[in-house]
This record gives sequence, C-alpha cells and structure tokens, in this order.
Amino acid sequence: MSIGINARDFSTSLARGLRVITAFDRDNDEMTLSEVARRSDMTRAAARRYLLTLCELGYVAGDGKYFRLTPRVLELGFAFLTSQHIWERAQPFMEQLTERVNESCSISVLEDCDIVYVARVPTKRIMSVALGIGSRLPAYCTSMGRVLLADLRPAELDAYFQRAMFESLTPHTATDPAALRNILAEVRHNGYALVDQELEIGLRSIAVPIRNQAGRVLAAMNISGHASRISVEEMRQRYLSPLLYAAEGIRMALA
Repeated sequence: MSIGINARDFSTSLARGLRVITAFDRDNDEMTLSEVARRSDMTRAAARRYLLTLCELGYVAGDGKYFRLTPRVLELGFAFLTSQHIWERAQPFMEQLTERVNESCSISVLEDCDIVYVARVPTKRIMSVALGIGSRLPAYCTSMGRVLLADLRPAELDAYFQRAMFESLTPHTATDPAALRNILAEVRHNGYALVDQELEIGLRSIAVPIRNQAGRVLAAMNISGHASRISVEEMRQRYLSPLLYAAEGIRMALA
C-alpha cells in the first residue's frame, strides 16, 4: 500500500531498476534486452543501463544476448523471506529425513561459483566443516553444487568454467574442467550427485534437486555422512530414495 510521498522524494531511478527486476518471472526467467525493455515499459537504452548496472552489482547475469536474475536478488527480500518462513516449510521434511537416516541434511542455492546454505538440519555429531545458514562452499566439489551446476544452460555453464577456480582440496578432488563436465553430464542424466571426500577427507554427501512446478531447479538438498560410517554404495542405496521423497514433499509445500 502506498504511503503517499511528494514527487521530489520519489526516486525514478530506483523505481525503474525495480521494474527491470520484477520484469522477470517464472514464464520470463531469461530475456533479451528488447524483451526486458518491453516488459519494463522503457526504451532499450534505458533498459540496457539498468541491466548493466544490475549485472555489475551481481543481481543480474547475462551471456551477451540473454539476461536472467541471480540468487543474489534473494538478499533484497531476505527480511520478507524470514518473516514468511518460506524455507521453514522445508524444515519438517528435512527433520524427518535427518531422523530417518541419522545424518545431516542441508539445502543450498547457487551464487556465482559457490553454493550458499539456506536451510540446514544437523545431527549431534561434530564434523570439522562448521556450516550454518549463509555458509558458502565451492560448487565444483560439493554434491549440491554439482546438482545446481548440472541444471545450468550451456552458455551459463561455459561462463562458470571461465571464471571458476578449481583447487585440489583433497587428493580426491576433481579439478580438470573436462572431467568435471563429464561428471556434471552424469549428474544431469542420473538426477543426483554423490561426492566422495572431494571437499574434505572423510566427508561423503549425496544431493538431489528441489524443483518448482515447472520443473526448474530451485535449490539442491543433500545428506552428508562420514566415510567411516558408510560406503559410497551404501549411501546411494540408503539415502537416495529418502532424499527424492523429501524433495518431492518440499516441492509440493512450496508450490
């Protein structure tokens, strides 16, 4: 509801920038400059200025032809998200999953070259990786990161490989770009990712996508455990089905 302000107090630039952001929606999640200008009701020159500014600030990304919002836009609505407890709708499913498998469960989104944790249900066990809401980890060597990267369009994935740095965090970490592309192709085909001690020695994790009603990946959810307690094959057999079941429940809850 408008509070009614004087014309001199109204920021036209801010209003137009917000119009560019809100021009994107589920049916128009990726647009050309002309499409953004049309939906924002402004000239191409004006739309270009605001898009490039938003790109510089990290709220919009583009491949030279198409533009899209980035997860950083979530920062603008963080207070609303927390007040509405949107991700808390996922909490019951995560708690049930953690209780069932007795391992930690997390949800993350992709932000540039990292994953950012937006929800987490830990177990009582102490692990050397201390994680909480807002924690960031490199996408290339994490199960959730690979699920999210596997959903990127070809141009987006190419851009990621151009700017990402691949460091050998353990002797098991895959760092060769060609090998990583093959791994992501397998993740895309299988519908899940399993990472064995690539982020940290002793840490294994398996992740699946959380999709919206249109089938697009909103986030990734994983279960992590220690290699001393469970083998790779046991993790796949014991955790994949419960993960997929919880992800479907969250999809329905967020619909």
